Amino acid sequence: MSAATGARRAGRRPVTTRAEIEHIALDLFSARGFDETTVDDVAQAAGIGRRTFFRYYASKNDVPWGAFDEMLERMRARFAALPSSIPVMAGIRETVLDFNDIPVDERTWHRQRLRLILETPTLQAHSALRYAEWRRVVADYAGERLGRPATALLPRTLGHVCLGAALSAYEQWLAQEDAELGDLLAEALAAVETGFADTRAAG
Repeated sequence: MSAATGARRAGRRPVTTRAEIEHIALDLFSARGFDETTVDDVAQAAGIGRRTFFRYYASKNDVPWGAFDEMLERMRARFAALPSSIPVMAGIRETVLDFNDIPVDERTWHRQRLRLILETPTLQAHSALRYAEWRRVVADYAGERLGRPATALLPRTLGHVCLGAALSAYEQWLAQEDAELGDLLAEALAAVETGFADTRAAG
């Protein structure tokens, strides 16, 4: 019996990794709907207890985001390792592309994650908090490079603009099955980097 139907085969070991729990949960969310699927449903399908579930996630809303906190730490480390000679936007572009470098065997799951995050109304408030954390990492890097507080206008603006470019690329990826996410992100961020030069009217 598949995870989407809720029960696990008799004798099958309970899952013990975050990735396994997430895959089962994502299948359940896709089959039943996010709002209709409970923590108990996920725990039962995974063969684990509620306590084990909450060892990995503070709430059901955190499941589609996976290891987001760890990824943000990797993003900070990547920014810290960039040479000071690289232009600020080029550094942001490189780091955002690295942040979104998803292993081939995880890309189907990543589509499910993004579809849930972008299209589930009840997740939007939680997602706003996550977006703010992502923007803060970008603004911290931009502020340090520009010699300004991360809360100053320009670093803050770069955080918002780059997040907007990334979200546009995600939406396009979901709508265009044969597209490569990395290519879409590179195109959107390159447009930001060049000040949308291709959109200027010929004079």
